[in-house]
Amino acid sequence: MTPLAANAPTVHLVGAGPGDPELLTLKAVRAIRQATLLLVDDLVSEGVLRYARRSARIVHVGKRGGCASTPQAFIERLMAAEALRGERVVRLKGGDPFVFGRGGEEQAHLRALGLSVEVVNGISAGLAAATSIGVPLTHRAHAHGVIFVTGHARGDGAALDWSALAAAAAQGLTLVIYMGIATIEALQAGLLQGLAGTTPVAVVQHASLPQQRQACCTLAELAATVARECLGSPAIIVVGDVAAAALALDGEQRAAAEFSSAASSYAGTA
Repeated sequence: MTPLAANAPTVHLVGAGPGDPELLTLKAVRAIRQATLLLVDDLVSEGVLRYARRSARIVHVGKRGGCASTPQAFIERLMAAEALRGERVVRLKGGDPFVFGRGGEEQAHLRALGLSVEVVNGISAGLAAATSIGVPLTHRAHAHGVIFVTGHARGDGAALDWSALAAAAAQGLTLVIYMGIATIEALQAGLLQGLAGTTPVAVVQHASLPQQRQACCTLAELAATVARECLGSPAIIVVGDVAAAALALDGEQRAAAEFSSAASSYAGTA
């Protein structure tokens, strides 16, 4: 690693949160306003970019599972080169840079070149998704811990051990699964090796944004529910007893909608 000089340029790795600009931290807003160059991921909403100065250069370096993505090596080289040229570089990521955001890789690359790195945390989508549907990820009576896991296996073919994760969840841990929609059937089959089919599950797409959609079901119905409701990425899957709160709320909302519809029909025939 190159020794860090006293006047080394600083690159900011900033978490833009789940999408809602009001969920940005004050520190993130300050970093965005000071940037002369922002390298922005696809999951960063346009509302967040309103905090950038008009003169700032914004470069979209999309990274989405299953879609054409900007190579990670290119992003890392670009960050370093622009910082060394004197630009105030902000790498703007959806959620938190250190939660499935490859921030660790970028930090290591930049520090190896003698650059300073400052990481600004953001609210991860897993937290926002659960909160948006009234689900506490931990609860004294239902879950004494939480596991954040990606449903997207590494490129080297390493498989995720869903049966081991199911065993952990069976001991009172909530599973929060990122990037799991593309492999939903395998995910479901693996979890059913250690969890009952009646285990509550919630799926939230576009958490915190106006276009948010969600569905609540049991683990046995997960893949069928995702297909029926046409839920896609980006989405968070919450598995565990705490999701029962969302399942109950969903049932109440459906009952209220049916009552409202029946009442309107009755009024129309009166």
